[in-house]
Amino acid sequence: MSKATSSAPSQRMLRVGEQVRAAITQVLQRGEVRDDIIEKTVISVSEVRMSPDLKIATAYVTPLGVSDHAKVIEALNRNAKFIRGRLGGQLRQMKYMPEVRFRDDTSFDNYKKIDELLRSPEVQRDLAPDAGDDTDQ
Repeated sequence: MSKATSSAPSQRMLRVGEQVRAAITQVLQRGEVRDDIIEKTVISVSEVRMSPDLKIATAYVTPLGVSDHAKVIEALNRNAKFIRGRLGGQLRQMKYMPEVRFRDDTSFDNYKKIDELLRSPEVQRDLAPDAGDDTDQ
């Protein structure tokens, strides 16, 4: 009998992902990573998604105040092994320390596009109550 597969993350994956996110944030805030690009940039870790076996952690980050996100993401991925080593103190309960991969978080750009669409004159016209509509008859 095969087990039903679900694309939704389990509660354990969500909990561990949040713990890894907090640990990565602390490592970055303390300035433990010796890289000029990372040291000069404020980095927001918005989400960490864990693989089902909890061995791979994909961290979605947003470099604040930087126009070229690719350089920061590249620097983080270059230092991923060092960051993984620094997570050990905060994630002692884990059997295996996850491999950390960094990706650019584009969700804020998507939210901005949706907000611009909702504020566009065409949508506002459709949402406005009709002046000639007699609903009280």
